[in-house]
This record gives sequence, structure tokens and C-alpha cells, in this order.
Amino acid sequence: MGHIDPTKEIFAQFRENDRPGPIHMLNLVRLRKEAAYTDGRKASGAEAYAAYGRESGPVFERLGGRIVWQGKFELMLIGPQEERWDHCFIAEYPSVAAFVEMIRDPVYREAVKHRQAAVEDSRLIRHAVLPVGKNFGEIPT
Repeated sequence: MGHIDPTKEIFAQFRENDRPGPIHMLNLVRLRKEAAYTDGRKASGAEAYAAYGRESGPVFERLGGRIVWQGKFELMLIGPQEERWDHCFIAEYPSVAAFVEMIRDPVYREAVKHRQAAVEDSRLIRHAVLPVGKNFGEIPT
């Protein structure tokens, strides 16, 4: 069974760490071949995920969200060779509160049903935004 939604406990930790400033959310998403809608409707995983993007996009943008990086998965150089990701991107939110507001928005809550039907497995990893260094391991101050 894949990772689709956060647990209540992890989401509570996410909300509690409400530091000032933007957050970056690394998204790694593997889609199902066929979406698994609870109402039985038929669509591919890609079609369902596209519907999620279309319907949730206005909420994401209204709250100040933006995609700051996107890439196409090519090869797992280090890590489980069976892992593959159909969508790889970093979404930026102006604050933890903006992300929480998105999750609670009624339009988003309806749109997320498409994501739940589409996704076989995913990783959603929160990051603090840091300055970029010149070398591996360098974090400028």
C-alpha cells in the first residue's frame, strides 16, 4: 500500500512547526495505471491527476503557491531500483498557514479526491528554504 495522505499525527506536527517564512514541498508522485475512484468512475491515473491539478490550481495560486522546480524522472542512480516517479516537483507556499488553509479549503477538498484516486504512491517532503551554496554540503549564512 502506497503513501497517499498524511496521518493526523504527522499533519499535527506539520501545523505545530509554524515558523515564519516560505516552505518548499518536494513532491514525488507515482500514478496508478487506472484511477481508483470510490464512485467507480473510469479514468487513467494521469487523467485523474490532471483533474486534481485543474481543480486545485486556483486555490493553490490564490494562497500564493507556485511551482519553483519541476523535472522528469529518468533513472534511480542511488536508491531502490524499482522506484519510479511520474511527477517530480517542488511547490512553494508563502507559509505553513497557507498550506494548511489550502488543505482545508472546500474546493481543494473536493479536488483532492482526484489525487487520491490517481496516486499509487507518493512522497511529500517539507523543506525550509535556504540560500544556495557553491559546493556539496555548503550552507551560506
